[in-house]
Amino acid sequence: TADHIRHRINLVPMGEPTHVPSFNYSAELSLQNTANKSLNSTEIPVALDERLLLGLKISLAVVLSIITLATILSNTFVIITIFLTRKLHTPANYLIGSLALTDLLVSILVMPISIAYTVSRTWTFGQVMCDIWLSSDITCCTASILHLCVIALDRYWAITDALEYAKRRTASRAAFMIAVVWVISICISMPPLFWRQAKAHEEMASCSVNTDQISYTIYSTCGAFYIPTVLLVILYGRIYVAARSRILKPPSLYGKRFTTAQLITGSTGSSFCSINSSLTEGHSHSGGSPIFINHVKIKLTDSVLERKRISASRERKATKTLGIILGAFIFCWLPFFVVSLVLPICDDACWFHPILLDFFTWLGYFNSLINPVIYTAFNEDFKHAFQKLIQFRKCS
Repeated sequence: TADHIRHRINLVPMGEPTHVPSFNYSAELSLQNTANKSLNSTEIPVALDERLLLGLKISLAVVLSIITLATILSNTFVIITIFLTRKLHTPANYLIGSLALTDLLVSILVMPISIAYTVSRTWTFGQVMCDIWLSSDITCCTASILHLCVIALDRYWAITDALEYAKRRTASRAAFMIAVVWVISICISMPPLFWRQAKAHEEMASCSVNTDQISYTIYSTCGAFYIPTVLLVILYGRIYVAARSRILKPPSLYGKRFTTAQLITGSTGSSFCSINSSLTEGHSHSGGSPIFINHVKIKLTDSVLERKRISASRERKATKTLGIILGAFIFCWLPFFVVSLVLPICDDACWFHPILLDFFTWLGYFNSLINPVIYTAFNEDFKHAFQKLIQFRKCS
């Protein structure tokens, strides 16, 4: 009405300009659209990154699970093959079986938990489980490495002192060597348990050995890797030289007095052995000089030579197998132990990406898969026994 309009006009103070707010609706809509587009453009990459990260985690978990399962199966097959094959019941193969059992423990006690820790990047199992896992990791991995040393040592004694060592190469001696391996491994793994700091479950974001104790780092890395590696290189070098000298040693025309008979290759189909022997008839001969009967030729059958050739061939293959095991061991474990020793010493001056550290750790675990594969692939006795076992399983 007119009075109402007049009343509204009178409310406005005289002499002051009246400001009527105006809104640019098109500009506001443009700003809102721009903001929505910007928000959507940031949400899409984040969603893609999360999907990509999830896919990578799943792929990593699958790959590591396959490695773990293959390690379990391969070492189990080696143990079963030794157990069921009577021909393989020898002290040397008992050491190999113990190595397979140790690698099996790595694949059962250590690797499954390591999969969860590597993929999630967070420790969720608590302090007690962390202590058990770390102790199992250090103990089993160290025992696996030390088993390679006792196998090389057994091989070295068998080649360089065959006659004497054959008498001492018993199952009880192999058991003693295995016991020493586990005692040393436990001594290396136990010290961190005495200086650990207890933490609540929710405070456990990571599970790792305390690297503040540099003395322990040097002690553990040297005891678990560097000293065994030096020992392995020395032993393998001597084994290689001894085996090669036995294989390439040329036959002499005359054997050593009293003991040695050297093969002399004759015509096709036969060979001869020349022996120097001595006869002494007490004090009946003047001057007490012995009477020598030289050039006593004994015809050897071809089967003897064939056995010698087979023995030399096995010697070469066994030496080759040991060399491959040594090379695989150094390739798998050297990066991990170099980083384990360098990081605590140089402290903040050194930095390695966590993914690289995880890769080196799993490269070391991978050695537990390589060992049984090498033995079954390059050891003829294991290969034949393994094939028979597979055929028996198929027939049954």
